[in-house]
Amino acid sequence: MMKKGFLCLILIYPFSCVYAMQHQTISMANSIYDVIQVEQLSKLELFLKNPKTNRYYQKFSMLQKALPTCAKLNFAMNAGMYHSDFQPVGLYIEKSKQLKEINETTGFGNFFMQPNGVVAWNSKQAIIKTTAEYKKQEFNAVYATQSGPMLVYKGKINSQFLADSTSLKIRNGVGIKDNQLYFVISQQAVNFYQFAQFFKQQLKIDNALYLDGSISSLYVADTRRNDQNFNLGPIVAEVAKTNCRD
Repeated sequence: MMKKGFLCLILIYPFSCVYAMQHQTISMANSIYDVIQVEQLSKLELFLKNPKTNRYYQKFSMLQKALPTCAKLNFAMNAGMYHSDFQPVGLYIEKSKQLKEINETTGFGNFFMQPNGVVAWNSKQAIIKTTAEYKKQEFNAVYATQSGPMLVYKGKINSQFLADSTSLKIRNGVGIKDNQLYFVISQQAVNFYQFAQFFKQQLKIDNALYLDGSISSLYVADTRRNDQNFNLGPIVAEVAKTNCRD
């Protein structure tokens, strides 16, 4: 197991501290996870379509190309489930505009496994709530994406997960602690229980939401990781605009 914490040091495994995010690689129970801790919510955005072309980005490289020359893509990850035409399955808010309404229907698949939930944020606050809780809360979301199921809810692992499940996939999700978001992707195939256990036991996170599996993808500029195997729907990204004029 690696050293806990998110200090800007280089120990056994490399990780970086740049701008508003910190990247660490953590080993637990013979599996390795990449953890991106976002400290400044104002730098975190959601992306779906290029406003100039109205085409879905699908790839991190296409998002990077669409950014102004003064901006730098530091981190990106797939951010919620989507249909074959890349439209989000559930709630999607980008720059305070709701592009897809909240989805409360029943169905088959991970998105509909209960409880599912929403991760939302503005420049001051982030939340991860079940879909039912989010509907009741009047949160001023600048960005929001709905997915499912909840991995950890109020400190407890989702009761539908089986510790000995043989459904193993590369998975990614997001948790919240101290108003900071932790985006996690496994390097090896793991089951739901193992993935949820990482959030609860290793990161000490009480609320965490599953984002997807199999197509899970990560971009980290400092390590030059740029997963390109899959075409993606919603993308969450930290973009540095220190030299841009607003």
